[in-house]
Amino acid sequence: MRVWTGLAIGLLLMSAQQQVQPRLSKADGDRFHAKLTRIVALGNTPRASGRAAQSTVVSDVELNAYLRYHAQDQVPVGIVEPMLNAHADGIVSGRAIVDLDAVRKQKQRGWLDPMGYLTGRLPLTARGRLTTQNGVGRFQLESAEISGVTVPKTLVQELLTFYSATPEDPDGINMDDPFELPSQIREIRVAPGS
Repeated sequence: MRVWTGLAIGLLLMSAQQQVQPRLSKADGDRFHAKLTRIVALGNTPRASGRAAQSTVVSDVELNAYLRYHAQDQVPVGIVEPMLNAHADGIVSGRAIVDLDAVRKQKQRGWLDPMGYLTGRLPLTARGRLTTQNGVGRFQLESAEISGVTVPKTLVQELLTFYSATPEDPDGINMDDPFELPSQIREIRVAPGS
């Protein structure tokens, strides 16, 4: 499940504009949960030669309802109200309220460190391009904002590192590193709304 959590965190930090979302229902989240269960089951089954590739369409609504109703224990403490959106040409975006105090207090900050001035729980939005091929994904950040103010990639990376670190991986996720897609997923196609 660590891979799914890492992927979710990475996607959360990819948005630039808050999108108007339709009402999310538990039924929408249940549909995503059923699809996720099927994907994981297929991924845990040895692939027989000649078996046709499977394709699963997941909507923004289903994913966001899953995050709201089923994945609270998978989203790190300090990140709330995560929302993800798919756009055309591999562009993904996300928004979450992020506890900046937890990150800011982890070390001494100098006058020139922007994290030294960010306090409280503020909305982080990010946007970037997700490319996947042959079971490997890459993410390229295009823009990020905290409360509508553009922030540098280094600040987004510090947040990602902090919120993705675990005892097994204290350095957390580096957004520039390629990552293996979980459950034998070979490709993720991003289209508007799915």
